[in-house]
Amino acid sequence: MTMIRNAWLRTFFPRPNATLRLLFFPHAGGSASFYRSVAGALPEHVEPVIVQYPGREDRINEELRVDMDELVADLTEALDPLTDKPMWFFGHSMGASVAHEVTRLLTARDRPVPEHLIVSARPGPPRQRCDDKYLDDERLWADVREMGGTDAGLLAMPEVKAMALPMIRSDYRLIETYRARLDADLDIPLTACFSDRDPEVGREDAEAWRTATVGPFAVESFTGGHFYLREESERAVVDWLTERTGNRRT
Repeated sequence: MTMIRNAWLRTFFPRPNATLRLLFFPHAGGSASFYRSVAGALPEHVEPVIVQYPGREDRINEELRVDMDELVADLTEALDPLTDKPMWFFGHSMGASVAHEVTRLLTARDRPVPEHLIVSARPGPPRQRCDDKYLDDERLWADVREMGGTDAGLLAMPEVKAMALPMIRSDYRLIETYRARLDADLDIPLTACFSDRDPEVGREDAEAWRTATVGPFAVESFTGGHFYLREESERAVVDWLTERTGNRRT
């Protein structure tokens, strides 16, 4: 059994007998604990592993990252403990692009790649656009409130805003200045997920991920807002992942 112990990876639910690892890549401003509920509800044949970016929770004193290539290079090196078992990637919002770029780098280096890449709540590369909300704190904070995912009462507290804003600003800077490559340089199954009330990502945005792989492609829709996987569709997401990973074994 390989013990997963490094700064980048959190295994809240170790399952040494699992046949598959599912790696979660968090959203902008997100941390590993946000995905704990979904991870814990997965079946025993799946070991959930959650990425922890620098500058939050138990990595609060580490330097925040504002460059996608730098983040991806360091994170990719940290994945070596996972290579003894098949793995799937699930990236949500900013995490979708991080998961995509990590998969691309693994492919380029001829290292083990995920069997399946799942991207959630993020437009495909041809429909991604740069932005500059990170330059304006009030505009940035308004976007955080609109997207949801955090209790509105907490967001209204000045001390919470003062603590969270530097981390959120750095993540927004990273994803808003990132320019996705348009090459279809993956050859693995890719599924793009979206939700019916997400103000930023619709079906056409999800369909745009088709250009990222020459392998099988699918789109999956859920009910809810940008953070549907922790809102009304949490159970539906767990059930869907359970079914898909279960079918892999047959």
